[in-house]
Amino acid sequence: MNNKTLIKSFSFFIALFCVVSLGYGQSIFNNPITDTNPGFISPYTNNQVVNANISVTGISRGPDIAGNNGSNRYNARSWNSASLNLNDYFEFTLTPNSGYEIDFVSFVYTGQISGTGPSNFLFRSSLDGFTSNIGTPTAGGATIDLTAAAYQGITGAITFRIYAWGASSGLGTFSINDFTFNGTVGALGTCTSVSTWDGTTWDVAPSATAVAIIDGDFNANLANSFTACSLQINAGNTLTVNNSGFVEVENDVIVDGELIVQTEGNFVQRDNAGTFTVNTGGLARVNKSTASKADWFYYTYWSSPVTGETIGSVFPDVDGDRRFWFNAGNFVDTDGDDIDDNGDDWQPAYAADAMIPGVGYAATESRFFFGGSGTASFEGPFNTGDINVNITLNGANPGINWNFIGNPYPSAVDFDAFHSANATVVDGAAYFWSQATPHAESNPGNEQSNFSKNDYATYTVGSGGVAGASGVTPAQYIPSAQGFFIPALTTGTATFTNAMRMADGTSNSLFFKGSNKSESSNIANRLWLNLTTENGVFGQILLAYVEGATNGNDGLSYDAPKLVSEDYAAILYSKMDASPMKYVIQGKDINSLNEDEIIKLGFSSTIEDNTEYKLSIAQFEGGFLSSNPIYIKDNFLNELHDLSTSDYTFNSEDGTFNDRFEIVFSNKVLSTNEFDKEPNSLRILEIDDNHVQFTTSSPIKTIKIYDLLGRQLYELEGNTNQETYTLSSLENTIFIAKVELLNGATITKKAINK
Repeated sequence: MNNKTLIKSFSFFIALFCVVSLGYGQSIFNNPITDTNPGFISPYTNNQVVNANISVTGISRGPDIAGNNGSNRYNARSWNSASLNLNDYFEFTLTPNSGYEIDFVSFVYTGQISGTGPSNFLFRSSLDGFTSNIGTPTAGGATIDLTAAAYQGITGAITFRIYAWGASSGLGTFSINDFTFNGTVGALGTCTSVSTWDGTTWDVAPSATAVAIIDGDFNANLANSFTACSLQINAGNTLTVNNSGFVEVENDVIVDGELIVQTEGNFVQRDNAGTFTVNTGGLARVNKSTASKADWFYYTYWSSPVTGETIGSVFPDVDGDRRFWFNAGNFVDTDGDDIDDNGDDWQPAYAADAMIPGVGYAATESRFFFGGSGTASFEGPFNTGDINVNITLNGANPGINWNFIGNPYPSAVDFDAFHSANATVVDGAAYFWSQATPHAESNPGNEQSNFSKNDYATYTVGSGGVAGASGVTPAQYIPSAQGFFIPALTTGTATFTNAMRMADGTSNSLFFKGSNKSESSNIANRLWLNLTTENGVFGQILLAYVEGATNGNDGLSYDAPKLVSEDYAAILYSKMDASPMKYVIQGKDINSLNEDEIIKLGFSSTIEDNTEYKLSIAQFEGGFLSSNPIYIKDNFLNELHDLSTSDYTFNSEDGTFNDRFEIVFSNKVLSTNEFDKEPNSLRILEIDDNHVQFTTSSPIKTIKIYDLLGRQLYELEGNTNQETYTLSSLENTIFIAKVELLNGATITKKAINK
């Protein structure tokens, strides 16, 4: 059993213990009833103990019952109604003082009947006019659970009654011998206790019901992260949320000292009514380190996690022509290259411009930045509550309507939750800039020199994430201050909420984070494949067998196209029979994954020189992929290679090869229909320098001739068992002949043209 399971189980045990032990809450009103014949007094208040912030009426009785003798118990008779009489009850009324509220836990009492006392009992409250039953009262007593939401946050008077009936005569009695109302009384809308850090220790451990007061420097890390009802940082003291640390606050934050959140730290507020206040002399700041970059002119996509920041204060040393925002209304792409036709989509972000929460911004480092990791700092009250961002669908744009938005909080957000809440406005894919290649004049774009679209990493809510050229894979959580592109479905508003924010030590840990799920049968089967070369080419695709996907195009939530620059070096992609698109992420029907499954892959290169490429498994998860070999089938070389044991290398020159590769899960594929004829049943004879004769046992339908780089050189038609063709382009080389017979069989054979 892993640690996570242990923690969950232990938490469940605690919760269960609390539910069972309702009688052990804090008493807010009780009376042991130690007096002589108290039942004749209505209401009776002697000896009662009451929380200072509430008032009570004591215990009293209904108008149709009468007090009776009985010391040390509140005794009454006349419970002899044959059915419930709404005037036969014991009653308690509690009222919180102005500005306070009551959160009830339980009502506990002991009682007794004498003679032929009542036999039926009910407990009800004034919240619904004494119509609904609460718990199960008995003659001898009971613990009544009051933890339901209806009995939390009580701000006005509330009355509880115990009804009884069924005594056989007017002389039978029923008494309350003692009682206690358990719960908490707190200031209205705030907290019920205080936890103070003095620089060394907490006087009381912080909790979701306590105000956490920082009265000494505190460093939150994975081991001592905390949750509080509200947070106050006193002047002269600093709370630092370090990498892997988090602080979660239910309500308000007041900063008189300093609050610093580092790159991988999470700071979360939950209640939308919660406020974040930085008083004079206080400071709230989020420090972010960018991913490593090779040079100063590499861009990072940002979004502000604070209120009131300007472009100039966050990026003071960045050239004015290296800071941008994206005008989605201006983006029109009529030729399908994902580039704005007239180049007015990117707009300059000026130094005085406010950074609008939820909006994405692009900026380089300073020109004086010489490599490594740069930083950006955001100062001001942290964003909290609902953050709305405008989404634009441009009717003049026939392609994908890109919008550039960003995480507006000083914590990671769950992109799956964001999409679920805004699924009618935005599609379920996010594209992240992960620059790894320099700009070039050969790259398509509106400038003299442009960056490559191949550097975008992609995440889809249905299938998962895939790396761009940097080699890091995005996952479900968007880091704090991260900008990203998302496709619009309609013009409207997308909303970030506090409920989407992450309070943990891992979700904000990396700009992009690969999956580290265990390989078990209860998770989706996902396969990430890499294409690499020794001279720096990198490409990754994801094949995901997930709920909701089909083997067709399911939209961007499952199937994400590769953003391909015209001057790309080399790319790997997956294919669908009915779609011309090149997919970087393809969701597939979970029921189609078996030993007979075939996944079609394409490969394309603009590198003219003969280059050696490598196909490898980046990672995988899921029960089927964990227990079955994963083969790459090279259709041009008639080779089958087990990627589970080693990488596959091949050579290629430039060209597009949509049918060259397949992923299969059985080594039997080479003996099925396509290769069920022995190569020896095909005879290839060079007659002279230009003429080659093909002889088979059955009539020939077509012959395709390939070189060893997979390039198709000829496609020839036949009619008889023996055909002769002029093949002047073969020169002196080895070639591959793929012969399809009229009976449907296919024979593949290598030959040498001398």
